[in-house]
Amino acid sequence: MRLDDYIEDLEPDEEAERRRLAKEKSYAITDHLEEFEQRFDSALSGDSLVGSTAPSIFVGRSNYPDIPVGLLSPVGDEDAAEEYVTDGNWYQQGYDIPDVLQRRTGLLNSSKRANVDSPSIASRMAPSVHDTWDGFVGVQREIAIAGKPVDLEIGLDDAPDLGLDAGTDVATPRGPRANARNAELRENPYVPKQVKKTLEDDDWQAQGAMTYLYRRGFDVYEINSILSAGALGETKQRRLVPTRWSITAVDDTIGQYLRGGIRSKPSIDEVQVWANEYMGNRYWVVLAPGNWEFELVEMKAPGSIWNPNPGDDVWLQSASEGYEGRSSYVEETAGAYYAARLGVLEYLESIGRQAKCLVLREVSDDYWAPVGVWQVRESVRNAFEGEYGEAETFHEAVAEVSTQLPVSYARLRRKSELAAGLQSNLSAFSRGG
Repeated sequence: MRLDDYIEDLEPDEEAERRRLAKEKSYAITDHLEEFEQRFDSALSGDSLVGSTAPSIFVGRSNYPDIPVGLLSPVGDEDAAEEYVTDGNWYQQGYDIPDVLQRRTGLLNSSKRANVDSPSIASRMAPSVHDTWDGFVGVQREIAIAGKPVDLEIGLDDAPDLGLDAGTDVATPRGPRANARNAELRENPYVPKQVKKTLEDDDWQAQGAMTYLYRRGFDVYEINSILSAGALGETKQRRLVPTRWSITAVDDTIGQYLRGGIRSKPSIDEVQVWANEYMGNRYWVVLAPGNWEFELVEMKAPGSIWNPNPGDDVWLQSASEGYEGRSSYVEETAGAYYAARLGVLEYLESIGRQAKCLVLREVSDDYWAPVGVWQVRESVRNAFEGEYGEAETFHEAVAEVSTQLPVSYARLRRKSELAAGLQSNLSAFSRGG
């Protein structure tokens, strides 16, 4: 399909409905928290939550290396525990921002503090994390490596704080929190044999173990939990990894693995433009013939969560890599870069091709609460599910798409190396081309 026809046929998002939901957001969150408080009071037995089910874990980063570690469990909705797990199913089910906040406000984060290398802060003589299979940190690890949510009993030191932590553009928001005294499993968790294999190999580096699990059908969400709980890598190197860091580490590691595979593949033979829109975020993915290159450009509208002043200009930032990849961590676009890159690389790997790629992410003021970098990953992954538009050249495609963006083509070219034609020349020069 010609690119101009493709753009014309794109259905607009339900803007009026999203704005209505945004206007009502504070009331919805308050209602969710009140419902949680009622369910919590009903589920409490003395000072313990009996019969709770933990689908996931959380590892914080405050006061590193002595950090908060938590068990995330739905209170009063244990039979639906899997619906509270952050993964691609949220996209497939069409979750919007209120849906995500409802799930997060329904999860109790029962937490203690631990050292990243040892389950105990008080004594560095305690066993190392890799030896820990009992106590609170041990229970957390059992939950992380389990193939499904695990029933447990949690002893609490106090009532939950019902505030909502809005999170970041990497990690999902977090709901009520309570200080945990202890936790005990009420069943023997099922652990997939592939996970057991990575646990039992003392000399397997974390990167290799991650790619092994990915090649055997584990998605990045599952791998992230296992890494965060200190259950991957060479035995003496295993430690707790804050959730925000582990999300990016897994996206980057799997991305590097896929990039290594597609760079020996032939190039695509036409310019393709793919688009997707989700939760007030609009994505354009431009693929063009050539060796692997990648760039993410983010545009955040005034009044959006990361550019809150309505009087400001559109916030614009970019990060890129050439054929050999990057040698430094992306600061400008943080976890969104690695999540978007993963979605593109998975598609190229699936068709056995390489390409140069420009991803344009427009964040509108309809994105009124951060839900986590998973929505970037799933939006780019699913952009390739529909039709695409065709253009004669890469620059024609970018120029056409720029008519749909909140910044001018000239400003985009000043920020984007690919749009300006710089990255291709640098990549060819670095390879002696």
